[in-house]
Amino acid sequence: MSLPRIAVDAMGGDEGVRTMVEGAALARRRHDKFKFLLVGDEPAIKAALENHPNLRGASEILHAPDVVAGDEMPTKALRRAKTTSMGIAIDAVKRGDAGAAVSAGNTGALMAMSKLALRTLPGIDRPALAGLMPTLGEADVVMLDLGANTDCDTRNLVQFAIMGAAYSRIVTGLESPRVRLLNIGSEDMKGTGTLRDAATELKAAAGALALSFDGFIEADKINRGEVDVVVTDGFSGNIALKAIEGAARFVTDLLRNAFSSSIRSKVGFLISRPATELLRHHLDPNNHNGAVFLGLNGVVVKSHGSATAAGVANAVAVAARLLEENLTDRIHADLSRVGAETIRSSGRKSGQSPAAAPTDAAA
Repeated sequence: MSLPRIAVDAMGGDEGVRTMVEGAALARRRHDKFKFLLVGDEPAIKAALENHPNLRGASEILHAPDVVAGDEMPTKALRRAKTTSMGIAIDAVKRGDAGAAVSAGNTGALMAMSKLALRTLPGIDRPALAGLMPTLGEADVVMLDLGANTDCDTRNLVQFAIMGAAYSRIVTGLESPRVRLLNIGSEDMKGTGTLRDAATELKAAAGALALSFDGFIEADKINRGEVDVVVTDGFSGNIALKAIEGAARFVTDLLRNAFSSSIRSKVGFLISRPATELLRHHLDPNNHNGAVFLGLNGVVVKSHGSATAAGVANAVAVAARLLEENLTDRIHADLSRVGAETIRSSGRKSGQSPAAAPTDAAA
């Protein structure tokens, strides 16, 4: 099967061209059917390709004179979309020159450009940023929104749940993912009116969808393997994500310090090294890299800014898999089953207009 090309914003990320090109080359070595449109400074990309002959023959370079800065406001970046590597990569998806775009650049700018260029699917008001996190179970957990929309109404949360379940079915292979809303407690009376209304809507719609919904989940249960999709607003989701990442780094650093504190500890480290290596691998964010903007008329994947080449390769693989599995068609089909108007009506309880604009995405 021949996949559409994947447009890679070669200038995004902390390490820039070298890491992005190396990541694409690694993805190409793992899957020789991948083809790329590398977008950015042409001389720099050509120089990086000298070390990756396997990628050279499978890539086209599209020169971009400008780069979106990591701290640039999305509104400012939008005005330069036609000249930046990020904007040109997204435009390639819009034109059909690429099937998906991958960028490790400014998250807010990527969301703003993607929504403006690609628009949302029918029945979807706002795209959501969805990512994978490790669990104690057999599969990763999908969590959304991770920062694209800091303020969400009932309608948005219901739409996020439907999109997250469709994504989970692709990445986990589960026929009916377990979906829960993030809350301060699991009891029905807990949380805001928006959360309780969203729970009511999802319970009513669950029978028409390939998902299992049973209310709320607390943050300490996210990684226990008891849920497949966690739905929340972007403000809470981004805080939860960074708290989990911080806890993982804390545990890793604590073990490192403990094992280096004495001769006996160093001997203990050598004995337990297989277990600690497994822990390190499980907690490494590069192994779960590749968040997706769900709800767009096209596939856009956000790589972590600090991702290694292996992490970039994983983000590319996520983009390719979503193309293979026709994610956008699946979401559209699920929305059709419950009726877009039914979902849209749920948001009116909160008094917000369906046309409410998303806030700037979190970095």
